[in-house]
Amino acid sequence: MTSLPRSTPEAQGLSSKAISDFLLAAEQENLELHSLMLVRHGQVVAEGWWKPYSADKIHLLYSLSKSFTSTAIGLAVAEGKLSIQDKVISFFPDDLPENISDHLAAMTVHHLLNMATGHTLDTTQRMMERGDNWAKNFLAIPPEQAPGSIFNYNSGATYMLAAILHKLTGVTLLEYLRPRLLEPLGITQTHWISDPKGIHIGFSGLHVVTESIAKFGQLYLQKGLWQGKQLIPENWVKTATQKHIDCTSPAGEGIPDWDQGYGYQFWRCQHNAYRGDGAFGQYCVVMPEQDAVLAITSGVIDMQAVLDLVWKHLLPAMGETLAENQAEQSKLMGQLANLAIPPVTGDVSSTIAAKIAGKTYRFSTNTISSDGRMSLPSWEKPIQSLSLSFQKEQCTLVVKDEKENTIVCAYNQWLASETSFYGEPSSKVEVSGAWTNANTFTMKIIYIETPHCLTMTFEFNGDEVIVQRFWNVSFGKLELPVIIGTK
Repeated sequence: MTSLPRSTPEAQGLSSKAISDFLLAAEQENLELHSLMLVRHGQVVAEGWWKPYSADKIHLLYSLSKSFTSTAIGLAVAEGKLSIQDKVISFFPDDLPENISDHLAAMTVHHLLNMATGHTLDTTQRMMERGDNWAKNFLAIPPEQAPGSIFNYNSGATYMLAAILHKLTGVTLLEYLRPRLLEPLGITQTHWISDPKGIHIGFSGLHVVTESIAKFGQLYLQKGLWQGKQLIPENWVKTATQKHIDCTSPAGEGIPDWDQGYGYQFWRCQHNAYRGDGAFGQYCVVMPEQDAVLAITSGVIDMQAVLDLVWKHLLPAMGETLAENQAEQSKLMGQLANLAIPPVTGDVSSTIAAKIAGKTYRFSTNTISSDGRMSLPSWEKPIQSLSLSFQKEQCTLVVKDEKENTIVCAYNQWLASETSFYGEPSSKVEVSGAWTNANTFTMKIIYIETPHCLTMTFEFNGDEVIVQRFWNVSFGKLELPVIIGTK
């Protein structure tokens, strides 16, 4: 992968101390960042990964994927494959409902792009639950209002953009973007989740490394120009990132960076900035007035809190070239090199370990509700049984739901492995564990290509084990129901 050039913060008019202060503030506010890359004047001035996350690991972008989908549509428009004024129903003559409402007939690609389809509720879950033909399912959900009249954050609209592109080109989003965008940018590590028909879902599901996010933002900052070649038409960059419709935060009013207006799958920000973003803190923030780009991946609940720290510490510190400050640069480099999500810490053994090792605990009735899902698709798999075995340097958990899943952890440190537990069909994980008291073993499972981390505690009491499960971030409840198993 061709890398962006590197520089010191001071050489690009930004103090190392400001970046240090940002990192410290994020830590003090318990914001779980996974990676950060700050680019000023086209130069990377700070980069860091919270171990066990690392530069070479892809990360799920959630709705930041939407900005890539919008870009693909812009490229297709430039190639004459469609117009933003084309009617949505014109692309799917075989999937139309029996009765086509006036609102559905009026819906255009433009309305899909700026989340103004006329639907008052997000269509995504209904679209996915009604069968494998998601485009047909979307078209069967009638808009309650005229397209263009209201903003409603609607991931089903973005899926329809992906479906239209697939219909027009016969290839997936990644296949379409690869020669036009990804290869010129040197983006090679990619994965995109597909629907049951093999269409990349568009609204989420894209996985890339942090530097790829930074490159994408830098390309937009440069108005689509990259190394002398216009990869995206300049007029599309301008159109996609300008305000098309008033909006309020999906969480309600009073969250300033969600109240600045919406473009074509980009949010407007305070300070005349704009961004693509995804659930739980995936950011590509472009600051044209400061000639800067910030890429962040994370697992946070309060996404505005991260942006508040950007505006407080980073943006005001961007000025002209500064004198090198070796002391502050060394401090910053030390901070960036030692970023880490702490593993579970405790004892490596317990007096009861031998008594429970290899024993099977069975659970008669328990459920994982849809509220406990961590991403699409949701898993509703009751735990039927589990067992723990303890070796000198690691512990192995075998947990059975619909199938048998194995999770291996190291004591007091992270261990890389794979598991099918909450993984379809298998997920890369980093796992740590330890005895946190004489009767309790705690295991922390980071799904390393996502924002999600599951903490499980196993409290042993006679013939019983009490299991508690906590997500760091989730679309539903963070704490799952307590379940009790018996030998």
